[in-house]
Amino acid sequence: MGFLKVATEDEIPQGEMKAVEAGGMEILIISYNDGYYAINRRCTHKSGDLYEGKLEGKIIKCPIHGAEFDVTTGKSISGPRIGMLKLKTKDIPVYKVKVEGNSIMVNV
Repeated sequence: MGFLKVATEDEIPQGEMKAVEAGGMEILIISYNDGYYAINRRCTHKSGDLYEGKLEGKIIKCPIHGAEFDVTTGKSISGPRIGMLKLKTKDIPVYKVKVEGNSIMVNV
């Protein structure tokens, strides 16, 4: 499909995120450290909505079982916690982002 416009820069202030759909994909756009990053919106453990999660810097935490991901790379930082169990989870898919003018575009 290529790059699709998903937002404008003024819609996502520094340290914030926005949930979008592009090319049939649920994507989360994050403004971090003067750049924009795009990850799949669903946790790789139980498909929790990461938009409902907590964003601290470049780490997003799933609201269901607490799995944490680096939004700049998609790497799993820590797996979900269920009671005394700490599980592993897969890295989250990432998408290339570019800015043209004021438009944020994602390659899907």
